[in-house]
Amino acid sequence: MADSESTIPKQLRTPIYGLFILALLYTLYLAHAILLPIVLAILVTLLFSPAVAWLEKHWKVHRAISSLTFLAALVIGMISVGYAMLQPISEWAERAPATLGELLPGDSAVERQLDQLTETAERVEEELEEQLGNGDDAASAQTVVLQTDSWRNQLAAGAYEAVAGLALALALTYFLLISGDNLVRNLARQMDRPKRQITLKILRSGQEQIARYLAVITSVNGSIGIAIGLVSWAIGLPNPIVLGVMAALTRFIPYIGVFIAFGLLTIVSVATFDTYWMMLIAPASFAVITSIVGFFLEPYIHGQRLAVNPVIIFVSIFFWGWLWGPIGVLIAVPLMTVIMVFISHIPQMKPVYNVIVNKKKSRREKSN
Repeated sequence: MADSESTIPKQLRTPIYGLFILALLYTLYLAHAILLPIVLAILVTLLFSPAVAWLEKHWKVHRAISSLTFLAALVIGMISVGYAMLQPISEWAERAPATLGELLPGDSAVERQLDQLTETAERVEEELEEQLGNGDDAASAQTVVLQTDSWRNQLAAGAYEAVAGLALALALTYFLLISGDNLVRNLARQMDRPKRQITLKILRSGQEQIARYLAVITSVNGSIGIAIGLVSWAIGLPNPIVLGVMAALTRFIPYIGVFIAFGLLTIVSVATFDTYWMMLIAPASFAVITSIVGFFLEPYIHGQRLAVNPVIIFVSIFFWGWLWGPIGVLIAVPLMTVIMVFISHIPQMKPVYNVIVNKKKSRREKSN
C-alpha cells in the first residue's frame, strides 16, 4: 500500500481519493437492489447468530432448525404487526384532513392553501367530467388514464421490488446462519495470524454490540409502547394496542420517529375528543415519557458501549435515508454501530474513530 501511494504524485492523491469516494457512493446508490438485502441479511445474522450457536452447543439443536424457527418468528411478527396496523392507519389517514382543519384556526394560511388545493381538484374533476360527457378531446382523457395506469404500475413495481428484496434478505440470512461461521473461518485461514485475530475480533465484537444494542432498544421501546397503550386505553382512545405498537416501532427511527409518533397521537386525539385538555393527554404523555427515557435512562443503560457522537448519528440517518430510502433510515444506527466496531480495531482508522466517538474527557484533559 505504501509503495503504491509513493508512485502517485501528492497533488493527485486528493482528487483520486475524491473520485474513489464518488464512485463508491454511486455504486451504493445504483446497486441498492442487491446491496440492501445483503446488508439486512448481515445485520439479522449478527443478531441471531449467538442464539443459534448457543442452542447448537447446549441443546444440540441443528442450525437449520433453529435458524428456520427464528426467521419464521420474525416473518410472522412482521406480518401480524402490519396486518393489525393497516386498517387503523388507513382510517386515520382518511380522517387526517378534517382533523388538521380542526387543529388550525379558521383563517390560517395553511387552511387557505388546503382549501385552494381542494377547489382546484374539484374544478379539474368537473372539467374532465364535462369533456368525457361531451365526447370531445378524447385524447386528453386517454392521457389521464395512461398517467393513472403508470402511477399504479410504479406502485406495483415498488411493492414487488420490496417483497423480492425482503425474500432475498431472508434467504441469505438463513444460509448465513447455517454456514456463515464456516465461511468466516475459511476466510480467516487464508490470512496471516495478526489479520486473522483482527477479523475474528471484529466479528465477535460486532455480534455482541448489535445484539446488545437491539436488546436494549427493543426493551426500552417496548416499555414505552406498553405505557402509551395503557394511557390510550385509560382515556378512551380507539385501538390502544395499535397506538402502543406504533409508538414503540417509530422509536426505532432515531430522532425522526419521535416526531412521527407525536404527530399521529395528536391526530388521533383530536379526531376522538372535543375538549383540548383531553386532546393533549396522549401526546403530552408520550413527550414526557420519551424525554425521561431519552435524557436519563438510555444514557445510563447504554453507557459508553454505543457512544457515537449525536451529530454523526444524525448525519448518518439522513445519508442512509437518502441513499436507500426508509429502510436506510431504520438501519442507520445498527449500521453505524457495525462501522464503529470495524474501524475501532484497525490502527490506521483510529483518528476517524476518535472523531466519531463521543468520549468523556479525562481529568488530565479537563485540567489542560
